[in-house]
Amino acid sequence: MMEEDRVRFICKRTVVSTRSIEPGRLYRFSVLDHVMEPNHIRLVYYYRSLKTREPGEITKKLRESLAYTLNCYPIVTGRLVRENDGSEEQEDVSRRWKVKSNDAGMRMVEARATGSVEEWLRNVNREEELKLVHWEGMYHLHYYWSTFCVQVTEFESGGLAIGLSCSHLLADPVCAMMFIRAWADLTLSRSMMAPPLFHPLPPRRFANHKLISNNQLLSHYIKSCTLTASPSNVTEDHMVTVTFLFPDPLVRAGENEPRISTFEILAGLFWVCVSRAKGKRNELMDMSLCLDVRKLLRLDQGYFGNCMVYHKVPYSKPVKTKDKLLFHAVQEIENITKKLDYDTVMDLIEWLSSNNGAISNGSDLVCTNLENMSHSRPMMFEEDLVLSHLSCYVKGPVAGGGQVIVLPSLPGKGPMSRVVMVSLPQREMVKVVEDELLLSFSPVVVMENTEQI
Repeated sequence: MMEEDRVRFICKRTVVSTRSIEPGRLYRFSVLDHVMEPNHIRLVYYYRSLKTREPGEITKKLRESLAYTLNCYPIVTGRLVRENDGSEEQEDVSRRWKVKSNDAGMRMVEARATGSVEEWLRNVNREEELKLVHWEGMYHLHYYWSTFCVQVTEFESGGLAIGLSCSHLLADPVCAMMFIRAWADLTLSRSMMAPPLFHPLPPRRFANHKLISNNQLLSHYIKSCTLTASPSNVTEDHMVTVTFLFPDPLVRAGENEPRISTFEILAGLFWVCVSRAKGKRNELMDMSLCLDVRKLLRLDQGYFGNCMVYHKVPYSKPVKTKDKLLFHAVQEIENITKKLDYDTVMDLIEWLSSNNGAISNGSDLVCTNLENMSHSRPMMFEEDLVLSHLSCYVKGPVAGGGQVIVLPSLPGKGPMSRVVMVSLPQREMVKVVEDELLLSFSPVVVMENTEQI
């Protein structure tokens, strides 16, 4: 056993599916998968426990149910191989990954943490939280590397943390959250309510279809895929994370704007506040939105693979008075989200089909919309385990100079309430949490993932 701060790691093992999978089957990636290869995702789910359990009891049950869950996820238990039969001399190797189905399994780490979940959430920093979600970089022998890892951490005084990490090449945050829900459903009820769907993106259109003129989504990818490195000088060592609960942002924004979504309001709010923290006066910094386009592409919500796009929000001119800056920001965001349609996204997919590169958002603020991940059924592994918090991180060149992730709030907080997870350099976060515009929305600080702000 290795002890490190408040987390004690017990063991690492490989969990395999209980049913044999068709050997040698290949899963090829889409162009939206390839462009996300250098990034990875980390999720941490916290559960309060309503009863006392023997150490290791719940971990054993979750390990067993995970094996059954993996029966429906052969792409998770397989391993990466090269599309070009193992040769790594070609220039375009980054676009030639595929998954070979071989029942190699998924890595699982078991750990213990001191105190209770409630005590942990009251006093945790970003670095400690990331110890609850195991991640390994790709081995030299990539064929043995597990692209997905889970970590189950039992708290000695009650509670549980479930961490999931995965390569963004295989999945986006929507897929990662769907995997955890499928695992929870199977653990609780022995049935998977919404199994994943593995199929290609929509087929290419007729050859005579012309790309939409002034396609801002495509323009952003054309520019960002040419960046060899992020121009941002922000390092992970300087980043801190604060999570806010907004009881009802629509009330503060005014009910006379029914067209505006909760996400658009919150994205505009933090666009303004972070811009101020970076020294902007009556103008806004560069920002990109990360949006789920499954519905736009007429795909089922259970589609497994990358289906989120990054759209830069254009900013034309400074606003004369700061009172109108928020209204202007929300209006710009609304214009982007409303104009995004099937043909706009298909233009991007078809361009990526004949062009290489991974997307980098440079020093942009990136605002991700995950508010549609709310569900009528609570995500429960056991009747006595109550979900109390969720953290989400996207790490890599796509993350930009700071992240704002809009999540649904937990049950009981109101249908219009939202949780917003903000990651910024510490010197900027100090200014954001004290911004008068932010405070006018009466947010509740749920968790400060930093030792001091």
